[in-house]
Amino acid sequence: MRAWVWIVAIVATALIAAGPLVGDPVLIQYGINALLFATVAQSWNIIGGFAGYPSFGNSVFYGLGTYGTAIVMVQFHLPFDPWVTFGIGLAFGALLAVLCALLIGLPVLRLRGHYFAIATLGVSGAMQAIISNLDIAGANIGLILPLTRADNMFYELALALLVACVLTVAWISRSRFGMGLIAIREDEDAAASMGVNTTVYKTMALVLSAVFTAIAGGINAYWITFIEPAQAFDLTLNVRMVIMAMFGGPGTVFGPVIGAFVLSAVYELLASWISTAAALLFGVVIVLLIIFMPRGLADLFVGLRQQGPAYLMQNVRQHRL
Repeated sequence: MRAWVWIVAIVATALIAAGPLVGDPVLIQYGINALLFATVAQSWNIIGGFAGYPSFGNSVFYGLGTYGTAIVMVQFHLPFDPWVTFGIGLAFGALLAVLCALLIGLPVLRLRGHYFAIATLGVSGAMQAIISNLDIAGANIGLILPLTRADNMFYELALALLVACVLTVAWISRSRFGMGLIAIREDEDAAASMGVNTTVYKTMALVLSAVFTAIAGGINAYWITFIEPAQAFDLTLNVRMVIMAMFGGPGTVFGPVIGAFVLSAVYELLASWISTAAALLFGVVIVLLIIFMPRGLADLFVGLRQQGPAYLMQNVRQHRL
C-alpha cells in the first residue's frame, strides 16, 4: 500500500482523536456510534471480504460481547473499580464470542454461499432465543449496567479498538494468512489442492472477526447502560455492517471504515430531517451498490481513473439493466 495512504490515515486518526476537544456532546455521541460501526464493518470484512464467506451471524458475536460484559458487571458482584470490572467484562465477552466462533465455525463453515448465509442467520435467531430464557442474562427484561458519564472515555476506547482492528486487517492483507483467505475466496477447491488448510484458515478468520465484534458490543453495552435481547442480537445490525463493508470495498484495508463513516453520516442527517427516509437508505444503497459499484468505493475510484464513465456502464451491462 502506498505511503501517502498511511499518512492520510494517520492524520485522519489524529483529527478524530481530537474530537472530544470540540466539547459538543452530540458530535461525541455520533463519533462513538460511527467508530463502533466502522469496527464491526471492518470485523465482518475479515470473514466476508477476505475469505468471501457472507456471514449474517456476526450479530451473535456482538450480542455475546454485550451480554458477557453486562453479566460480569451486574451479576458477578466483583469487588473492583467499575472500570476494572468493565475490562474483565470485555475479556469475558470476547472469550464467549471466540468459543461460539469455534463451536459454530467448524460445522457451519463447511457450507458455502447462500447456504452459509442462511445457516449463520439461523444461529443468530437461536442465540437470541437462548439468551431470552437465561435468568443470569435478565431473560426478556434485560440488564441495567452501572450508570456512568464518560462519553470522552468511550470515544477514545472506540477509536483505539478501530485502530487495532484496522492494523490487524492491514497485517492480514500482507500476510501468508491473508493470501490464503483470498485464495479461498477466489477458488476454495484450488486453494485446498495447493496445500491451504481451508478449515483452519476460515475458522481463524471467524475467530478474529468475533473478537473485535464482541469488544465493540461490550463497549456499547456500558455506554448505553441498558441491554435486552432484541437490541443486543439485532439482525439489522448485521445487515448494516455488511452494507457498510460492501459500500466501502470488501477485501480492502480502509474501504469498510470509509463506508461506515459515509453511511453513518448520511443516515444521521436523514434521521434528523426525515426519519422514514433514514430507514429506506440502506435499501437504496443496496440497489445502487449492485448496479453501479458491486466491488465498492475503492474499486469505483480505480475504475473511474482507468476507464472513466465507461466503468459504470460496464457494471450496468453486466447486470443486463
